[in-house]
Amino acid sequence: MGLVIYETKHVFSAFMGIFLDALPFMLLGVLLSTVVENFIPEAFIRRMTPRHPLGGILFACVLGIMFPLCECGMIPFVRRLMRKGMPVYIAVIFILVGPILNPIVFASTFMAFRGEPSMAYSRMGLTFGVALIVGLLLTRFLKGSPLRHPIENETNTHHHDHNHHKNGGSGPGHRAEHLHADEHGRDRDHQHGHSNIHDHDHQHGHSNIHNHNHNHDHVHEHDDHHGHNHSHGDGRMMIMFSHGTTELFEMSKYLMLGAFLTALIQTFVSQDSLSAIGQGPFISHVFMMGFAYLLSLCSTTDAFVAASFANSFSPGSLLAFLVFGPMIDVKSTLMMLSIFKARFVLTLSIVVAVTVLAGSLLIMHFFIA
Repeated sequence: MGLVIYETKHVFSAFMGIFLDALPFMLLGVLLSTVVENFIPEAFIRRMTPRHPLGGILFACVLGIMFPLCECGMIPFVRRLMRKGMPVYIAVIFILVGPILNPIVFASTFMAFRGEPSMAYSRMGLTFGVALIVGLLLTRFLKGSPLRHPIENETNTHHHDHNHHKNGGSGPGHRAEHLHADEHGRDRDHQHGHSNIHDHDHQHGHSNIHNHNHNHDHVHEHDDHHGHNHSHGDGRMMIMFSHGTTELFEMSKYLMLGAFLTALIQTFVSQDSLSAIGQGPFISHVFMMGFAYLLSLCSTTDAFVAASFANSFSPGSLLAFLVFGPMIDVKSTLMMLSIFKARFVLTLSIVVAVTVLAGSLLIMHFFIA
């Protein structure tokens, strides 16, 4: 019984340590993601998109630095960018590197590996290398469209429902019927014709005809404001709050799951067994990449999970965990399958896995050893 209590306390302690270390960065990521979602127009990004493939790859990396979006919100954001005309290969690179190449992820990695700051620089460098290789392969070998369904470009057509009965345009036949209540509380149907002629007979639905120059001395109080909601500030704040809470929930559940599984592994798997796997020159990288794929952690918090294995696994395997997980994991695979063909997603996952594995082995051998 005492052993069970001890193990439970150990699991809880490890879980809280990982979760509380990662929580501030998760909140900061949600805040900035919400600002990007609501204040950065996609049309502006489209105008900045370069034509040259190499410039497009660099542009995708710069987008990742400028817009700190978690992979949870990456796919919807990129779908809108493609509707605005962004090339597919740039969108794919942005999906892969956007969750990593941003200041929040760099700061969280730097804080998680305080005693080994080279891990933060190696993570950024390997991510950029993967972006360059995958981007060049896409521009060279991607011939057809990998999209499941064609994405039509958005137009500037806006449909506003004014509750108007249109009779061929905005001339004299363009009439609007409004329900008004007079000062005595009686409801009446009020009709008026909208016209550019100011000297005309204007019929108000009464038996008598008034000749006037279209000056309405009476007050029109339209509760529906012609179908428009003029409280744009309140609406924007509500949208931001809704987006922020949704993303916070999505990110926190994966963080809690990852922290809990990590705490279980650290508690019930012996250090000797972990070290036997973690110090292998090849198997440790494969193991941590598979672990990252299953955990599906947010990139702003996964560094703290990786740092908890620093005593058991090699730095190269932790680097593979930090780079491969945000690029390809369970949730990102499912989200990519919603817009890309399954064959393309499978091929992309294999290319990314091989590139990350080779890159992490090379960096460990030459820079982190």
